[in-house]
Amino acid sequence: MTDQIWHEVCALEDLEVNWGEVANIEGHQFAIFRLPDNRVFASDHKDPNSGALVIARGITGNKKGVPSIASPLYKEEYSLETGEQLNGSDFSLPVYATKVEDGTVFLKA
Repeated sequence: MTDQIWHEVCALEDLEVNWGEVANIEGHQFAIFRLPDNRVFASDHKDPNSGALVIARGITGNKKGVPSIASPLYKEEYSLETGEQLNGSDFSLPVYATKVEDGTVFLKA
């Protein structure tokens, strides 16, 4: 994925609130999250600490007002907005722009 373009992912209604799903776009796995306010976030599905494809199975939350995802393996928490690790380690999670148009979720990658 050299040039970033908007990719159609799914209908917003296909995403459960506070639950991650995996989208495979051009051979890359992305974790997609829908929050209770219908904001949608996307990150790599690969855990930056272990390299395992597990982030979509993490726990969504809100740490100090920041929407977050906790890795299911080592419990590091990452900002869904910036990918910054919120527990003080050196790891960061790649995140991607999303938008919802006419009930359809798009991801820029």
